[in-house]
Amino acid sequence: MNYSEFGQRFSGYSGITHLMDDLNQGLLQDDMVMLGGGNPAAITEVNQVFQDCLAKLQASGELIKALSNYDGPQGKNSFIDTLAEFFQQQYNWPIGTENIALTHGSQSAFFILFNFFAGKSNNRQQKILIPLVPEYIGYCDVGIEADMIVSQQAKIERLDGGYFKYRIDFDQLEVDQNTGLICVSRPTNPSGNVLTDAECHQLDQIAQKNEVPLLIDSAYGTPFPNIIFNQVMPFWNENTIVCMSLSKLGLPGARTGIVIANEEVIKQFANMTAITSLAPGGIGPVIVSRLIEDNLLIPLCNEMILPFYQKRSQLAVRLLRQAIDDPRVNIHKPEGSLFLWLWFENLPVTTGELYQRLKRRGLLVIPGKYFFPGQSELTRHAESCIRMNYVQSEEQLHRGINILAEELRACWGAG
Repeated sequence: MNYSEFGQRFSGYSGITHLMDDLNQGLLQDDMVMLGGGNPAAITEVNQVFQDCLAKLQASGELIKALSNYDGPQGKNSFIDTLAEFFQQQYNWPIGTENIALTHGSQSAFFILFNFFAGKSNNRQQKILIPLVPEYIGYCDVGIEADMIVSQQAKIERLDGGYFKYRIDFDQLEVDQNTGLICVSRPTNPSGNVLTDAECHQLDQIAQKNEVPLLIDSAYGTPFPNIIFNQVMPFWNENTIVCMSLSKLGLPGARTGIVIANEEVIKQFANMTAITSLAPGGIGPVIVSRLIEDNLLIPLCNEMILPFYQKRSQLAVRLLRQAIDDPRVNIHKPEGSLFLWLWFENLPVTTGELYQRLKRRGLLVIPGKYFFPGQSELTRHAESCIRMNYVQSEEQLHRGINILAEELRACWGAG
């Protein structure tokens, strides 16, 4: 068959395909230790809240109504009304229903937004600027045109106790006439890095000065699911686009994303949703609407979801330190999300090769090379890092980390 350029580009194997294939393989193989994917934990207490909510929705008829009707391309109006009021009350944001659109998960939102703000425009090639890498694996291949993303290496700050932290190098940050959008995630997937309030304000000033929108991907952030271990404030204004998701709340199967932006962007976004997929799904919105109306959403996040992940992160770090007592193992300071980001200095093999060795032994992680979008060449640092999901049981974490420790010792020993 003769495929178009679009067909050839989007049918190729990518980092995000690799991640989702591994996630599926981990679910199908009972003996696989799944520390690679981004599936949220099945928290018993949280799932019980969802089950109780679904029972109420079924009894009231709202569930079958959501299943049997299309919503508009902007998304379910009742949920959008509820969200607008929620953000007005929680953060005094000056937003209304015209500032919110729903989509089929954050990944769909990135596809629309990246291609809306970048690509050929008035004889220019507009780019997505990512001011700090490593960054989310799913950004890498969503551009209809190749080489749509440019990015900047982070400054590495060494911390006590074998930790380090990535910082935006504002002195080197270049925004020019070809920049169409600045994009960051908060917390950052894969590293768990959290931009400070001051860093967000500084990026906003740069964006506004250059008349470029700032996109903040808050899939793991505040106010929900609030898998963030620092005290920070959500950030939004008319020049900012905030993307949120119900996936990390514990509802990945609902495939519901939220976009908050100025009225013009939301109008265009809804038009593109209508063309590409008619309308977003309605199940996730009716569930979370009920949680907000019953004043359950914030307690769910702050009293169940956040403590679970913070304790699990601490457990994973403790198990790593017990199993691998080596100064060449560096852990990015865990500040949020579902992952630990590990940097193995002077590893004599790439983490792509390490990945294959671990996989043969029944452990799945994600090699670091996939998390550096917009880089023309991979650095030694990129080839020395892995992302590790820590949501599995203590038994699975212990088993997986022991496998990792044995393979690292074998690699360094062989080197």
